[in-house]
Amino acid sequence: MVEFSSMGIRLSTKLMNICISCFCKVRKLEEAEKVIVDGIRLGVVPDVITYNILVSAYGRLVGIDAAYSVLSRMKEAGIKPDVFTYNSLMAGVARDLPRVIDIREEMQHQGISPNLRSFNILMDCYFKAGKPEEGYQTFQEIEENNFRSCIVTFNILMDGLLKNGYVDKAIRLFRDLQRRGIKPQIITYNILIDGLYKARRLGTVGKILGQLGEPGIVPNFVTYTTLLKYSLRSKKFEKGLDYFSDMKRKGFTFDAFAYCTVAGAMMKVGRLEEAHEYMKQITTNGIHLDIVSYNTLLNLYCTEGKGEAATELLDEIEREGLKSDNYTHAILVDKLCKAGDLPGAITYFLHMYDSGFHSNLVACNSLLDSLCKSGRIDDALRIFESMKYKDSFTYTSLVHNLCKAGRFKCASKVLLSSINNNMKILKSTQRAVIQGLQACGFMDEARQLRRDIRMAKLQQPAISSSLSARYSFKGEPLACVVTHTSDDIWLEA
Repeated sequence: MVEFSSMGIRLSTKLMNICISCFCKVRKLEEAEKVIVDGIRLGVVPDVITYNILVSAYGRLVGIDAAYSVLSRMKEAGIKPDVFTYNSLMAGVARDLPRVIDIREEMQHQGISPNLRSFNILMDCYFKAGKPEEGYQTFQEIEENNFRSCIVTFNILMDGLLKNGYVDKAIRLFRDLQRRGIKPQIITYNILIDGLYKARRLGTVGKILGQLGEPGIVPNFVTYTTLLKYSLRSKKFEKGLDYFSDMKRKGFTFDAFAYCTVAGAMMKVGRLEEAHEYMKQITTNGIHLDIVSYNTLLNLYCTEGKGEAATELLDEIEREGLKSDNYTHAILVDKLCKAGDLPGAITYFLHMYDSGFHSNLVACNSLLDSLCKSGRIDDALRIFESMKYKDSFTYTSLVHNLCKAGRFKCASKVLLSSINNNMKILKSTQRAVIQGLQACGFMDEARQLRRDIRMAKLQQPAISSSLSARYSFKGEPLACVVTHTSDDIWLEA
């Protein structure tokens, strides 16, 4: 602001807000704060937009507490927060449903009415929290309040329906857009294509792809990446490589992602030389290696059994100033487990945990399965209790191995917890638990488990709190036990 003043440019709050916004976009919050200090010193008074920009930036880049400190400064300056202020706060904690609901209630307590974006954020949060019914009710509230829904609203709704298994409803919604007079964007098509692939509705994908040539609907980088990824996953290599060629021709291979996707697919089918060739093309084409590229190379070296090369690559990652991510750790734990080096896998896993990687599902699953197979069931249970996130493989592996160890009562608790958490467990695994209980003479427990399974399925997606309370370890619901350091896992290599 001082520089503008010295150049004779007329200072204004609008100019100050533009400067603050620019610094926030490039993550320079200290510079943004200096602009405000300079502006006030030169007689430029901040307004609600000034503080809204800061609330949004601090919520996005630092955390909700920092965003609330800006809100306090805002109130001290005598500036009343508006709906955009609270929308920024909600967006900053978009994956924390209870916090989003609290902020919305606070907004209404202040006499501020929500706008369309407020409803969009809440709806998205409900869907991401696995509450599709509440998400759809929020959409109905939008309609009831006579907001003019835009394509963003329908994109959120469609994405939420697809990710929660309501594929047919998402398809009907897509077809209904034209009747509503809303033109789908390419992002709408991308959401639908991705969801349909995941649901294995390949015939419908083909029909949707046929519409991509319509005026104004031009496939972009995300479209091609999705098509490439799923073609290779379904082992349609020729089609996938055709998409890759199209991406190169259209200039969509500006980073290493597509090359790594193809190399990863080649690795899975044992075509390691071709995988190396695609990785070489990254540097040949002048593309800088990122952590995704290094992870792909690391996986390739581990698959080939080149431990020394993998170690050198880890050193190179450090020299380049890159940080290992969840996938880096997952590769190493998984490969150590598969190589039979369980002590090495445990040591690395504990190092990973102490480094702050508490939610590495792949690494946890690999170690849990290896511990079970080596007869260390109690250690596997400790890993299970420490996991913040679990999937069907987590539950299936543990239930299967508990049955093999003859611990059918414990297996029944894990089994019911999996069903309550909407996880798919093979019916053969369910039968094995019930038959195991019966073989051990626990007839009442077997009958009760069969009844509870039927009850849980009837009550889905709602989870019975009474059942969750009944089937727990150490008095805590299975899905809620979280540990934060390796000391809480009590594992020994």
